[in-house]
Amino acid sequence: MSNCKYPHVFSPIQVRGAYYKNRLCQSTPGAGGTGDENGHLTQRTLDYFRPQVKGGTAVVTVGNCSIDTKECYDEPEQVDLANDSIIPSLSMFAEMCEKYGTIGQVEINHNGALQGNLPGTKAGANGWGPSAIITEAELVRAKQDGREPIPCREMSKEKIAETVKKYADAAGRCAKAGMKTVQFHGAHGNLLAQFLSPYFNKRTDEYGGSVVNRSRFACEVLDAVREAIGPEVVIEYRMSSEEHEEGFAHFPEILEFVGYIKDKIDILFVSGGLHDTQGKPERMRPMVPPYSYPQMMNVERAGIIKAKYPGLLINVVGGIKNPAQAEEIIASGKADFVSFMRALIADPEMPAKYASGREWEHTPCLRCQCLKIDKHGRFIGPCAVNPMASFQGQYPELKVPKAPRAKKAAVIGGGPAGIQAVKTLLERGHEVTLYEKNRDIGGQVLKAALPEFKQDIREYLSYLQSFAAHSGATILTGVEATPELIAREHYDTLVVAIGAKPLIPNIPGAERAKWAPDVLPSEVPDGANVIIVGAGAVGLECAIELAKDGKKVIVLEMAPTHGLGMDMSGLGGGDKILEWCEQYGVAINYNAKVAKIEEKTVTFTAENGALTIPADYVLLAAGMSPQLELARTFATAAPSTDVFYVGDCRETGDIRDATRAAFDLCREI
Repeated sequence: MSNCKYPHVFSPIQVRGAYYKNRLCQSTPGAGGTGDENGHLTQRTLDYFRPQVKGGTAVVTVGNCSIDTKECYDEPEQVDLANDSIIPSLSMFAEMCEKYGTIGQVEINHNGALQGNLPGTKAGANGWGPSAIITEAELVRAKQDGREPIPCREMSKEKIAETVKKYADAAGRCAKAGMKTVQFHGAHGNLLAQFLSPYFNKRTDEYGGSVVNRSRFACEVLDAVREAIGPEVVIEYRMSSEEHEEGFAHFPEILEFVGYIKDKIDILFVSGGLHDTQGKPERMRPMVPPYSYPQMMNVERAGIIKAKYPGLLINVVGGIKNPAQAEEIIASGKADFVSFMRALIADPEMPAKYASGREWEHTPCLRCQCLKIDKHGRFIGPCAVNPMASFQGQYPELKVPKAPRAKKAAVIGGGPAGIQAVKTLLERGHEVTLYEKNRDIGGQVLKAALPEFKQDIREYLSYLQSFAAHSGATILTGVEATPELIAREHYDTLVVAIGAKPLIPNIPGAERAKWAPDVLPSEVPDGANVIIVGAGAVGLECAIELAKDGKKVIVLEMAPTHGLGMDMSGLGGGDKILEWCEQYGVAINYNAKVAKIEEKTVTFTAENGALTIPADYVLLAAGMSPQLELARTFATAAPSTDVFYVGDCRETGDIRDATRAAFDLCREI
């Protein structure tokens, strides 16, 4: 370990009968589709998790496995731990992990009062909970269905005892299958957390009231589990250290709760937030923090827990991006393990790359939405920066196979689509030259990375540039490709990824305006009146940066609402952008159609008629326009059957659209 840059991260540890080869763990992704119609793990399960297992992570976990899908079922094709028929498929998963020196485990769960979050669930909306309350999610469902809301069923003491046994039996089956660790989902508002939460738990018996009473159910579960699994199997307990909502569980009482369970568990997994996609979807964001939230957001609370209970091993998750951050966390004594979910989807080989000094090759997570449906209703894929994440079964080595014949290939454009094209073409065995007319690699990401809070995008920009520098391709920056230049080189195949250009709306005086990302706050005098046309992410992010720097900013948006990512899963993070707009005094005018731009004024029409306002600077953020006509000037610069157009030059989109389009094309060249 003397030559290792991350000695704490790559230090092994023995916990009971489990050997952890390092301190990096894969946190649990949603496990919908993991099981078959019988609730058993499948070959698809193995294919999905094999990249993380092989990539160097110490622990890989199948998430949200139900103790009994007949009464707690909240994802399609959920793994069911209710009977012994699950043991063979659990063994198959455990053996695959063991082969690579990785610990395989499942997250054991009962979703309690949250039952019914998905249409068609087996028990409907009337789930079990500590008390017979009507959840906010159920109010939403009832309104959508045109019916009266149904309270969840309050668990009797007999039902509590039955459920305790189901948890223990589920853990026992994991142990019989050869798993050396089990994890219990006591976080995010599931049943174990519901007993602790004053929102869900209104009981007046020995399971309600004080924190010690509200901890009783978890203690009974853990005692029964230890008896079922014996002394060698590790017990990990996942817990929200803060539920971030008035009336729910907060850190002081959660800290007290840890004192009651600490001697019954081996590892405490520190998370945060709630799982409530229909009541208040924004509650999910601290659970899976988007790019507008702080990185490492649970670490400080994990450190407080560790200081109070130093004998307890701590695992922490929440916007942690890489082993370098993990080294800092563990070295500081705030945790003993660090978990990643999205970072290992973005790059399953991340641990191995850091262990072997290949940090430059690591693809960083953007903390964006981990799925996307395009405008045609098609599933785009689970990752913006790793299109391979859709093809684990097809490409188990995480690389496309070599092409039958190596070609001399050129790529024009050094943005996300261009770099992904280079990467995939190199994997295919082709000789690749990249042309980028600007001095720096990055394309539109160069501008997108400028706002202070876009740390994740800056990390991605650094990856694009470092990959280009180390890839082995010929990288020509500051060289503008022309059809004549490309034709002289006699390339076998050509990929054009020249990106898009700012959309200039048909507004009188629009030539006076500038594209918003081109204007830095330092270029605008303090107190200047800045008008931004467009309330999408680009416009509002620029507005925030300018307003923070002392400018007076008004945003005009012709639509009735903004264009931020406020998706139904609650993971878009647009709420933070709007909060910052309010905090820094950015005025957003909806239904505002700009009529004309003059030297010092902008006129727009709104519900109250035409208004003219002062404008020292007018910035456009009305979207981007493809450059397909320009791209097609290269149509005969290489054999015409081998000239392709990808990314924004063909159809504008986001980073995910660009990388996926380039991958889908180049894996076949």
